Amino acid sequence: MSGGADITVLATGGTIDKIYTLTGELEIGPPAAQRLLDVLSTDLRIEVRSVVAKDSLDLTDADRQVLADAVDGTESPSVVITHGTDTLTDTAEHLSRHASAAANKVIVLTGALQPAAMAVSDAALNLGAALLASQTLRPGVYVCMSGRAVPAGQVRKDPSTGRFVRRPPITAP
Repeated sequence: MSGGADITVLATGGTIDKIYTLTGELEIGPPAAQRLLDVLSTDLRIEVRSVVAKDSLDLTDADRQVLADAVDGTESPSVVITHGTDTLTDTAEHLSRHASAAANKVIVLTGALQPAAMAVSDAALNLGAALLASQTLRPGVYVCMSGRAVPAGQVRKDPSTGRFVRRPPITAP
């Protein structure tokens, strides 16, 4: 991509990337972000790269460091990361501590509660909101789900509703 991307999307797998196999099983497929972006009419230069292809419950700290290194290695001022929702907030907090680029880039993590391949999915809304958030927020790490963008460390997934909700910032004693 000549001149570099305006936004780099790094895919890690998770529900957003899940597809049904011929045997009826759900498995991680190619980055759903590319399919969602292919129908978008925009002059934004968006690069999509797969970094890890795992269910987020299977991500390790080593995987999170690979992702942090990928973030640090991007030239784009904005990075959107598609991620499974179960440990999305853990990865956001890891990146805020270990990605040196968090000081000068906007890093936005998003995902979906239903695979993008399904007819009823929140994937397109969440990806679109994350793309917008990545262009308007100050440098740092954010979680963008269900139309909200919240700084890392100030959000958690409510398992009873599947929604991401604000929590008070953790302060040292």
